[in-house]
Amino acid sequence: MYAIIATGGKQYKVSEGDEIRVEKLDVEVGSTVTFDQVIAVSDKELKVAGDVANATVTGTVTDQGKGKKVIVYKYKRKTGYHKKNGHRQLYTQIKIDKINA
Repeated sequence: MYAIIATGGKQYKVSEGDEIRVEKLDVEVGSTVTFDQVIAVSDKELKVAGDVANATVTGTVTDQGKGKKVIVYKYKRKTGYHKKNGHRQLYTQIKIDKINA
């Protein structure tokens, strides 16, 4: 059984026991998170739209952290212009406990 959920502007395909990294959520480590924006659920057949209106996915927060550094380098030739910038995206790691469909 799997579900497709939406959080942080992205969609994730999850099943029970999976660990996923999503955009930072403002919750503490060890607390429970419920995703109510479920797009589809598949048990033996795929259910979408009105069939999954009351479906939820619950999970436990296992970690909060920063991802790998991404280097952004801007350069214009012949002018001496260059600019180096770095960015580390914050994330929340969640272990999926139950899909309620």
